[in-house]
Amino acid sequence: MKICLAQINPTVGAFKQNTRKICKFINTAGKMGADLVIFPEMSVVGYPPKDLLELSEFVDSNLKALDEIKNSVTGISAIVGFVDRNMAERGKALYNAAAHIRNGKIVSRHYKSLLPTYDVFDEDRYFEPTHDVSISMISGRKFGISICEDVWGADMAWPGMIHHKDPVKCMVKQGAEIIVNISASPFTIGKQDVRVKMLAGHANRNNVPIVFVNQIGGNDDLVFDGNSLVINKNGIVVDKASGFKEELLMVELKGQDVRASVGKSKPAGTASQPGTGDSEIESVYKALILGTRDYVKKCGFKKTVIGLSGGIDSAVTAVIATKALGRDKVLGVTMPSSFSSKGSVEDSRILAKKLGIECKVIPIKSVYNAYTKALSRVFAGLPFDVTEENLQARIRGKILMAISNKYGYLVLTTGNKSELAVGYCTLYGDMCGGLAVISDIPKTMVYDLAEYINRKKEIIPTDTIKKPPSAELRPNQKDQDSLPPYDVLDIVLRAYVEESMNVSDIVAMGYDESLVKDIISKVDRNEYKRKQAAPGLKVTTKAFGTGRRMPLAQRYTRK
Repeated sequence: MKICLAQINPTVGAFKQNTRKICKFINTAGKMGADLVIFPEMSVVGYPPKDLLELSEFVDSNLKALDEIKNSVTGISAIVGFVDRNMAERGKALYNAAAHIRNGKIVSRHYKSLLPTYDVFDEDRYFEPTHDVSISMISGRKFGISICEDVWGADMAWPGMIHHKDPVKCMVKQGAEIIVNISASPFTIGKQDVRVKMLAGHANRNNVPIVFVNQIGGNDDLVFDGNSLVINKNGIVVDKASGFKEELLMVELKGQDVRASVGKSKPAGTASQPGTGDSEIESVYKALILGTRDYVKKCGFKKTVIGLSGGIDSAVTAVIATKALGRDKVLGVTMPSSFSSKGSVEDSRILAKKLGIECKVIPIKSVYNAYTKALSRVFAGLPFDVTEENLQARIRGKILMAISNKYGYLVLTTGNKSELAVGYCTLYGDMCGGLAVISDIPKTMVYDLAEYINRKKEIIPTDTIKKPPSAELRPNQKDQDSLPPYDVLDIVLRAYVEESMNVSDIVAMGYDESLVKDIISKVDRNEYKRKQAAPGLKVTTKAFGTGRRMPLAQRYTRK
């Protein structure tokens, strides 16, 4: 029996586009001789649809699309993720569902048992969990069809795991010979290895092969990495699809186990070998490129604009945008003030030239002087302070937004996670924009990305990487005038934000108590800024955004 894993990139609510894509992959799988083709979770709808699920016509459109897909399935079986209605008198109105389709008919429907309600997930808001796990016969074999969270059992060491039942075990007890899991599992650093260990554990415990089909693509702040894979009953990866791109991967079910298909054909690329994968920094780089590309395209923008400061953050952001969209889709703008060094302006120009993007120079000295003159009476007798510094950042933000308004370009903000965490950023200034590309990237990782980008040849100027980071909003300013060294700051921030550690626990790691308290105070104090920030691409286990919900008006002090 030949099985195709259809790792696709759906767009939320784009039913015609998603349907065409699914039908195309079904047709290609049929031509490849496949008996079964499997698609990701909610592939008809796109994941996550969020409160669109509360619209009756949205659910209707998804069911109409499934009908169209159903009619295209001839001579092959397909498993497709969609949203179904709950016809019972009790419970939530919808199910997160998978349809087993054969020759124009839905043979069976399978519903998600375990609904994630942690971090970025909120499925209990919309869906009713099923309590009736069933299997389906496909080409004479008994298949257990599960959906994403159904394989994340209570024995897994992953943040938020609270489940106390195992749908996989239930399917195997019913006679399932192979387990299929259709997923929309977002990328985070290190998650691919966790998935493999988790799936291998199921295969070993239950002596069954497992087929895992994951979505790829960017939807809002989430990036889905694909990396679909097949594990034999001994827990060994026998084949896997590529990360971060669409692919059709074929494997064979022989006897009681699976193996890689000989002479496989993949129209969207070649799968990497089992057991191999990208390095951590390469995966992050690919995730940011894919997330940026899909956000820009799925939101309907044609071009982007970036403020180039000559610093490492804007340089890395510009590289990612250019790689994602092409050099003709990125405009760089450098806006020197009285405090900008000649080197920063020159580094911006060099970067733009190396990337092949247009770079405009718009000096802001005269605009800044006009602002300070207008405010001179109000500020009479008061010293230069952060107010005047922020004026410069806000002037730059207004210029970028003016270009956005005039030409319809999307402004990409360039702030990193370390700055956003402690509020080292200016509301309505450098925070202006529609997508915060590196807002979940700690400053130390920004340097790692720069080194990775320059691994073969210099793209980001060496001076940009080597010079001390500075906002250049006052004479001889350096980030470390206001912040601890980034290698210290980032460790404390990770412990507090991503690992939810207390002050005493972080101090026990060897850090000064007053320093730790000061950093945590800054994080808590600047929640109001992050609430107004552009959406950012999530790559860590805990990003600022939908997965971290902190109150603004609160007085709790961590101890």
